[in-house]
Amino acid sequence: MITLDDVNNAQRAWGEGIVAIASAHSSGGDYEKVAIKHVETLYAYQTSTVLFKPTLASVQQFRGDFDSALSYFVATNNACPEDKGFAIKGWTAVRFENTGIILTENTATAMGNYFFTDSEGAETKVEYTFGYILDEGDKLRINVHHSSIPANGD
Repeated sequence: MITLDDVNNAQRAWGEGIVAIASAHSSGGDYEKVAIKHVETLYAYQTSTVLFKPTLASVQQFRGDFDSALSYFVATNNACPEDKGFAIKGWTAVRFENTGIILTENTATAMGNYFFTDSEGAETKVEYTFGYILDEGDKLRINVHHSSIPANGD
């Protein structure tokens, strides 16, 4: 059974992953390797269909495979030429504010806002919906990720 703690831990891991990618990029580290681990360990691409609609994607809006997801985060594989590397923008923190979480035995859905802090301390607010499933090892994996800038740009 998926618990509220499981979802909170998955969200914390996702945010920490984004910060780790940004940190590796800014320090000249292997940020692509960090991003590969991020996608492999947090998303369900290896076991399920994943519905991923990234915030800043407009040409190739939906990312149904690993390579296009990786492209969104780090833009190193040219899978989607529009990508600039969302996770390498210098984010120093990510925090989630859940509006609600729906828990079932093997799935969970969370919706709300998450906030990305840049190196100057300014926050960018983004709306999100994440769906989670349990994999064969009972680890929570993202199988739905939709995010967008609020309609009024706040």
